[in-house]
Amino acid sequence: MLRTADAELTIDELAQRAGITVRTVRFYASRGLLPPPRLRGRLGVYGADHLARLDLVRDLQALGFTLSAIERHLERIPADAGPDELALHRALIAPWTDEHSEDLDRHELDRRCGRHLDDDRIDQLVELGVLARLPDDERLRLPNPAMLGFGLQILDLGLPLDMLVRAKEIVDSHTTQIATELRELFVANVLRPYVEAGRPEQERERVREVTDQLRPLTIQVLVNGFQQAVNGVIRDHV
Repeated sequence: MLRTADAELTIDELAQRAGITVRTVRFYASRGLLPPPRLRGRLGVYGADHLARLDLVRDLQALGFTLSAIERHLERIPADAGPDELALHRALIAPWTDEHSEDLDRHELDRRCGRHLDDDRIDQLVELGVLARLPDDERLRLPNPAMLGFGLQILDLGLPLDMLVRAKEIVDSHTTQIATELRELFVANVLRPYVEAGRPEQERERVREVTDQLRPLTIQVLVNGFQQAVNGVIRDHV
């Protein structure tokens, strides 16, 4: 991995390091997602800042950003931003899960589930958000492959689908509200002071480390908090 902004790569080496094709690198450059290379004579060379931008583009794509949305986001980042500053941007927007969506046909879905799923069962999984239909209607999308097994287990309980859908809506509503309020708290107490102080370099790594460490800590706190809340509700009900 490149560590310094003055390290030099050819376009082929840059594409290899980023895990993409040279054609994709040129396409991103044509859309303004990548600054022009530095010239060494007649040769264009790339550095750690270019690689960091490509990593940032990949993270934004993992979050479901369209190419136009990625362009708008990168427009707010100075063209001369170094690898450390770009690493902080990545830390702030990095997905909280490594799961990526998958598209598969009915045969592959049955193989993955270890059983045949009829149309009714697939419709139920779609309503629960475990599956999504694609326009061609021949293939299906798994937004989060890890949820397929959980979705099947939930349906196997034999509970009314209306109840399960309503339960999903309740969870989605409250988790979205929690995520929004926690983000606002982080911005007000960590990110905004850093920006208002002029983004000092000595603080950049600390903010990035805090951001990285908050992910697992926040998830654990939420899980424990929910468990305690459920115990409290049971005690009150009994």
